[in-house]
Amino acid sequence: MPKTSLPSAARDDALSAYFREANKHPLLSAEEEYMLAKRWQVHGDSESARRLVTSHLRLVAKIALGYRGYGLPMDDVVSEGNVGLMQAVRRFDPERGFRLSTYAMWWIRAAIQEYILRSWSLVKLGTTAAQKKLFFNLRKLKNQIRVLDEGELSPDAVKKIAGELGVSEDEVITMNRRMGGPDQSLNAPVQQGAESEWIDRLVDNESDQEMKVAEKEETEKRRELLEEAMNRLNDRERHIFAERCLKEEPSTLEELSKVYGVSRERVRQIELRAFEKIQNRVLTSAITAGILDREKLISAQKQPRR
Repeated sequence: MPKTSLPSAARDDALSAYFREANKHPLLSAEEEYMLAKRWQVHGDSESARRLVTSHLRLVAKIALGYRGYGLPMDDVVSEGNVGLMQAVRRFDPERGFRLSTYAMWWIRAAIQEYILRSWSLVKLGTTAAQKKLFFNLRKLKNQIRVLDEGELSPDAVKKIAGELGVSEDEVITMNRRMGGPDQSLNAPVQQGAESEWIDRLVDNESDQEMKVAEKEETEKRRELLEEAMNRLNDRERHIFAERCLKEEPSTLEELSKVYGVSRERVRQIELRAFEKIQNRVLTSAITAGILDREKLISAQKQPRR
């Protein structure tokens, strides 16, 4: 997609200017949006792509405002949202019958959340789906139960939040403390005037170098096989497979049915078909590359299932 000139969102004053500029671009009717999307899709018309992007800048602004509480510069949050919007425009297919805004909001949110997770060193210690959900919902739930201070949570509040998000009470307490305290440098002295630093006390639990190289090579080979197989899917199959099978917190059938304007059962069928295509292709490629033995694979498939 060609570079699109977007209003700059520098700091607070410039951020307000960004929102004002975004509101200057008129919303598109369904017919206008369809024609512009077709011109971009068929002819690569950069002006049509630019209009699709600029007409949805207010959507980026609206979504970005929902992430104000993470202590990150809002200009960066908005910029990441703009990247997600441009990705959505590049992949948008008007023939599928839904509006760009419905499709784009998923890309915008995903881009912003990825940026937040990359930026918060706190989250690097917790990257499971449940911990990400806790991270992005803790403040909202604290507001709902009227916990206004940033100190320790009461036992009742901890229990309620843990139950709402499906995590342990210890995880709620730990995440609340992480989000309430500043990051500390590992190069800071353990005590005032001491020569040793906190980094000196960290335990190295990493595997030896040979093991790391072997694991990296195996991971890269698996990724190559998966990517090669996914390239044989069409855009819809690839997107649904990625949303349902590759994300730590998969999109629901209901969410994807709204994106594509089809029933949940149809989404499930597409997911199953995509999975079977990828499975067959990966197995074929693995046998060709000598990673799997054809005879052993056939023998294993003939074994009765328990």
